[in-house]
Amino acid sequence: MRLYVLVVFSGLILLGSHPVTAQDPQFSQFYAAPLYLNPAFAGSTQQGRAGLNYRNQWPSIDANFTTISAFADFYIEDKNSGVGALLSRDYVSAVGIQSISFALQYAYQLQLTKGLAFRPGVQVGIYNRSVNFGRLTFGDQFDPTTGDLNPTTGEDLSGQNKFFPDISMGGLFYTPNAWLGFAAHHITQPNQSIVGGDDKLPMKLSGHAGWKFYFNPGVMGNGVYSRKQERSVAPTVQYRHQGEFDQMDVGMYFTFEPIILGTWYRGIPFKKVNGFANNESIVLLVGLTIKGGSDARPTVLNIGYSYDYTISQLGPGSGGAHEFSLVYSWPTRNPRKPSKDKLIIPCPDF
Repeated sequence: MRLYVLVVFSGLILLGSHPVTAQDPQFSQFYAAPLYLNPAFAGSTQQGRAGLNYRNQWPSIDANFTTISAFADFYIEDKNSGVGALLSRDYVSAVGIQSISFALQYAYQLQLTKGLAFRPGVQVGIYNRSVNFGRLTFGDQFDPTTGDLNPTTGEDLSGQNKFFPDISMGGLFYTPNAWLGFAAHHITQPNQSIVGGDDKLPMKLSGHAGWKFYFNPGVMGNGVYSRKQERSVAPTVQYRHQGEFDQMDVGMYFTFEPIILGTWYRGIPFKKVNGFANNESIVLLVGLTIKGGSDARPTVLNIGYSYDYTISQLGPGSGGAHEFSLVYSWPTRNPRKPSKDKLIIPCPDF
């Protein structure tokens, strides 16, 4: 497996004169990484919020991918605006390919009707893509007679990193029970080639939607200290297209505060890839919500863990994918000011 991975990635890096499609990292807990999903989510809680996401994909094989992302966003009530910042790092262990990005986001909240709102958002960022050539082995390093490996190569390894700007946009419609979002990342399709060729980063188009069905809430505590606990079911769907890749998530969230459970299927069974059904994984999620403060000024800590059980040709021997999320939100509104009656996005936080 290691030799295969090295040969494939060596070809992708060195053939810079040929267009190579790439796919952005993904999070199974996409709503726990809201700014990564869609810049329209900046400030969407109408509070302050900070979060951390970590994903370890295929830990049992050499082609292991690790992705970590941190974000923070705030809502500016007087301006009906949300601002956010997003920092992400993706790393391929077998060949030392690393992508680091930093982006700033802005979203504006429009109240279209009493029960319908729309949030357009924009993101401006910068990427750094690099590779550790010391982890690669090239053909001219092998002695054809003995098979021994020489430490030097004749390949030009001078280009080891590349900076490039990036622009993304998104939008989000929502009601008290439903939401429909769309996003276009890498609109300018920047050149990501490390060795001076032409390798455009394909635009990523995505859509996400869901509906939350509320049941009678539970109650925690007594008297003035009592607090309502959400009971709901939320079917959701997400679809992504980037270059030659298409992917869909279909699933359900079950909220029985403080516990959140989720399960969904990833793949497109009606679309075949190289003659095989496009089935990727079954995702299982468990989450915990911890609330503090008062109902008027709540603080919320969400902790989530999910596991992707691989059902593709790669098989469960790959180790699937482990994912952790930690998101904390807190009130930022001046309690002396009268609050504006604004819709809150009902989508899950995991």
